Amino acid sequence: MAPIVKSLLENDLYKFPMWQTMLHKRPEATAEYGFVCRNTPEYPLAELVADVKCELEQLCTLQFADHELEYLSGLSYLKPDFIEFLSLFRFKPKYLQVYAEGDRLRIDAAGPQVHVMNFEIFVLYIVSELYFRRFDQAALLAEGRRRLQQKIAMLKDFAEQPAETHPFEFFDFGLRRRAWGSWQEEVVQTLSTELPNLFKGTSNVYLAQKYGLKPIGTMAHEYLQSYQAHIVRLREFQRTALEDWAQEFRGNLGIALTDTIGMDAFLRDFDLYFAKLFDGLRHDSGDPGIWGEKAIAHYQALKIDPHTKRLVFSDGLDMPKAIGLYRQFAGRIQLGFGIGTNLTNDLGVKPLNIVMKLMRCNGDPVAKLSDAPGKTLCDDPTFVAYLRQIFNHYV
Repeated sequence: MAPIVKSLLENDLYKFPMWQTMLHKRPEATAEYGFVCRNTPEYPLAELVADVKCELEQLCTLQFADHELEYLSGLSYLKPDFIEFLSLFRFKPKYLQVYAEGDRLRIDAAGPQVHVMNFEIFVLYIVSELYFRRFDQAALLAEGRRRLQQKIAMLKDFAEQPAETHPFEFFDFGLRRRAWGSWQEEVVQTLSTELPNLFKGTSNVYLAQKYGLKPIGTMAHEYLQSYQAHIVRLREFQRTALEDWAQEFRGNLGIALTDTIGMDAFLRDFDLYFAKLFDGLRHDSGDPGIWGEKAIAHYQALKIDPHTKRLVFSDGLDMPKAIGLYRQFAGRIQLGFGIGTNLTNDLGVKPLNIVMKLMRCNGDPVAKLSDAPGKTLCDDPTFVAYLRQIFNHYV
């Protein structure tokens, strides 16, 4: 079969600005990433070791093509020296280990952060596609198409209802856990054709280029986590990360992720200076309704008109949840909805809940605490306890 990864451009957009910032601000950093499957698969993922190795070997042969670099250089926030770096970049197999541990699949990436941080998305969709190849493809495709048409019908009916102050806009965030590449492409193409007034883009840069869509994304947890190991005072890591981001992009890519150590701790650092600098906030864990109310209240307390800001919801969304959140908030603040697995892997078989997260940076542990129990990721409980104490985070 054809290799799963068609292009190095088939990556989530947010990896590129994080990559650029790390190259400019912390080029000497080292990092360790680990693959984790949070749910129980239908068959042991250890059975995929040989196929995963083969796909990753193929990944390490790829380079950015000239037309891809030209496309990236057209994104105003990516700088010429970073594009030149990408023209030279290739993944190095020596930084990656793939092996079985009992029934579990283990994938570890360790080395210079600017050389290993981008294994993440490729590893995840390689594993997901290999996993779903063992199911009845025709049956899954038929069910996926049926469910996609249900979503489209729901949204067309919703679009006929009276509009709120701000429009309903949603994006495809489904690259990392998609069932397979051709299905994500069909979903994106269908949505852009059927719902052009509602569907506003995709995180998949390859598909954004191919279909003339807006590539969507800013930062992920790994960016903020990295700063836990980059500075002397741990208490300052969020402020330092936000300041470096603002200096790097000078007003572009202004949606900040809030739940690396929880919304409350984030808002204590997100003062008037940052609230004015950034265009809005992204939700990725915890109760989205409570989170949205906290965000609006914070803006109001700072005497900032919430209508000038945006909230982006991206935590396990489906269409009914997105519509419900729209009705709750659209009269008060701008909104966006990043829908992932429910778009690209809603086929009747339970998707894999897989992540590949930053575990250590410069040899020191880092952690994501989030606003939801069970999402904490760190292999050092002492560090987690210390982080919780510093930021008064006890979810």
